[in-house]
Amino acid sequence: MTPPLRLTLAVAAGGAIGAVARHLLGEWVPDRAAFPWTTLTINVVGSFLLALLPAVAFVRRSPIWTAALGPGLLGGFTTLSAYAEQSRSLLADDRAGAAAAYLGGTLAACLVAVVLAGLLSPRTEQDAVAAAGGDE
Repeated sequence: MTPPLRLTLAVAAGGAIGAVARHLLGEWVPDRAAFPWTTLTINVVGSFLLALLPAVAFVRRSPIWTAALGPGLLGGFTTLSAYAEQSRSLLADDRAGAAAAYLGGTLAACLVAVVLAGLLSPRTEQDAVAAAGGDE
Protein backbone atom coordinates (compact mmCIF):
# COMPACT_ATOMS: atom_id res chain seq x y z
CA MET A 1 0.00 0.00 0.00
CA THR A 2 1.37 3.40 -1.00
CA PRO A 3 1.09 6.11 1.67
CA PRO A 4 -0.75 9.28 0.69
CA LEU A 5 1.50 11.90 -0.88
CA ARG A 6 0.78 14.36 1.93
CA LEU A 7 2.17 11.93 4.53
CA THR A 8 5.28 11.34 2.45
CA LEU A 9 5.78 15.09 2.08
CA ALA A 10 5.27 15.57 5.83
CA VAL A 11 7.98 12.98 6.55
CA ALA A 12 10.29 14.61 3.99
CA ALA A 13 9.80 18.10 5.45
CA GLY A 14 10.24 16.92 9.02
CA GLY A 15 13.24 14.80 8.08
CA ALA A 16 14.94 17.74 6.40
CA ILE A 17 14.49 19.88 9.50
CA GLY A 18 15.65 17.09 11.82
CA ALA A 19 18.74 16.31 9.74
CA VAL A 20 19.71 19.98 9.56
CA ALA A 21 19.21 20.35 13.33
CA ARG A 22 21.43 17.31 13.94
CA HIS A 23 24.08 18.67 11.56
CA LEU A 24 24.07 22.10 13.21
CA LEU A 25 24.37 20.60 16.70
CA GLY A 26 27.30 18.51 15.48
CA GLU A 27 28.94 21.68 14.16
CA TRP A 28 28.26 23.72 17.31
CA VAL A 29 29.23 20.95 19.71
CA PRO A 30 31.46 18.57 17.77
CA ASP A 31 32.12 15.07 19.04
CA ARG A 32 35.60 14.76 20.43
CA ALA A 33 37.90 11.90 19.52
CA ALA A 34 37.71 10.65 23.10
CA PHE A 35 33.99 9.88 23.05
CA PRO A 36 31.03 10.82 20.80
CA TRP A 37 28.99 12.63 23.45
CA THR A 38 27.09 14.84 21.01
CA THR A 39 25.70 11.93 19.00
CA LEU A 40 24.86 10.03 22.18
CA THR A 41 22.97 13.06 23.51
CA ILE A 42 21.13 13.57 20.21
CA ASN A 43 20.01 9.94 20.17
CA VAL A 44 18.87 9.98 23.82
CA VAL A 45 16.97 13.27 23.46
CA GLY A 46 15.41 12.06 20.20
CA SER A 47 14.34 8.77 21.81
CA PHE A 48 12.78 10.65 24.72
CA LEU A 49 10.88 13.05 22.46
CA LEU A 50 9.71 10.27 20.15
CA ALA A 51 8.31 8.39 23.14
CA LEU A 52 6.51 11.56 24.30
CA LEU A 53 4.77 12.18 20.96
CA PRO A 54 1.72 10.01 21.71
CA ALA A 55 1.04 12.17 24.78
CA VAL A 56 0.67 15.30 22.64
CA ALA A 57 -3.00 15.57 21.67
CA PHE A 58 -2.60 17.31 18.31
CA VAL A 59 0.02 14.75 17.27
CA ARG A 60 -2.09 11.82 18.45
CA ARG A 61 -5.08 13.08 16.46
CA SER A 62 -3.27 13.95 13.22
CA PRO A 63 -1.57 11.47 10.87
CA ILE A 64 0.20 14.43 9.22
CA TRP A 65 1.76 15.65 12.48
CA THR A 66 2.56 12.08 13.53
CA ALA A 67 4.43 11.52 10.25
CA ALA A 68 6.13 14.92 10.25
CA LEU A 69 7.35 14.77 13.85
CA GLY A 70 7.95 11.02 14.34
CA PRO A 71 9.69 9.42 11.36
CA GLY A 72 10.26 12.87 9.87
CA LEU A 73 11.75 15.33 12.37
CA LEU A 74 12.92 12.90 15.04
CA GLY A 75 13.88 10.23 12.52
CA GLY A 76 16.06 12.79 10.76
CA PHE A 77 17.42 14.12 14.05
CA THR A 78 18.50 10.81 15.56
CA THR A 79 21.16 8.80 13.84
CA LEU A 80 21.89 5.10 13.84
CA SER A 81 24.42 5.48 11.03
CA ALA A 82 26.64 7.91 12.98
CA TYR A 83 26.29 5.69 16.06
CA ALA A 84 27.48 2.68 14.07
CA GLU A 85 30.32 4.58 12.34
CA GLN A 86 31.57 6.11 15.57
CA SER A 87 31.53 2.68 17.22
CA ARG A 88 33.51 1.28 14.29
CA SER A 89 35.97 4.15 14.55
CA LEU A 90 36.53 3.55 18.26
CA LEU A 91 37.20 -0.13 17.53
CA ALA A 92 39.57 0.79 14.67
CA ASP A 93 41.50 3.00 17.13
CA ASP A 94 41.93 -0.01 19.45
CA ARG A 95 39.50 1.48 21.95
CA ALA A 96 37.33 -1.57 22.51
CA GLY A 97 36.32 -0.46 26.01
CA ALA A 98 35.15 2.94 24.78
CA ALA A 99 33.33 1.29 21.84
CA ALA A 100 31.56 -1.13 24.16
CA ALA A 101 30.65 1.68 26.56
CA TYR A 102 29.32 3.75 23.66
CA LEU A 103 27.33 0.89 22.13
CA GLY A 104 25.87 -0.33 25.41
CA GLY A 105 25.59 3.09 27.00
CA THR A 106 23.67 4.59 24.09
CA LEU A 107 21.25 1.68 24.00
CA ALA A 108 20.73 1.76 27.77
CA ALA A 109 20.37 5.56 27.91
CA CYS A 110 17.85 5.57 25.03
CA LEU A 111 15.81 2.84 26.72
CA VAL A 112 15.84 4.75 30.01
CA ALA A 113 14.73 7.89 28.14
CA VAL A 114 11.81 6.00 26.57
CA VAL A 115 10.77 4.53 29.93
CA LEU A 116 10.99 7.96 31.57
CA ALA A 117 8.90 9.50 28.79
CA GLY A 118 6.37 6.71 29.27
CA LEU A 119 6.18 7.45 32.99
CA LEU A 120 5.64 11.15 32.27
CA SER A 121 2.98 10.54 29.63
CA PRO A 122 -0.70 9.84 30.23
CA ARG A 123 -1.50 6.28 29.19
CA THR A 124 -5.00 6.85 27.79
CA GLU A 125 -7.18 9.63 26.42
CA GLN A 126 -8.88 9.84 29.84
CA ASP A 127 -5.48 10.17 31.51
CA ALA A 128 -4.56 12.96 29.07
CA VAL A 129 -7.81 14.81 29.84
CA ALA A 130 -7.26 14.38 33.58
CA ALA A 131 -3.63 15.55 33.30
CA ALA A 132 -4.84 18.66 31.44
CA GLY A 133 -7.28 19.38 34.25
CA GLY A 134 -10.40 18.46 32.29
CA ASP A 135 -13.37 16.36 33.31
CA GLU A 136 -13.42 12.64 32.61
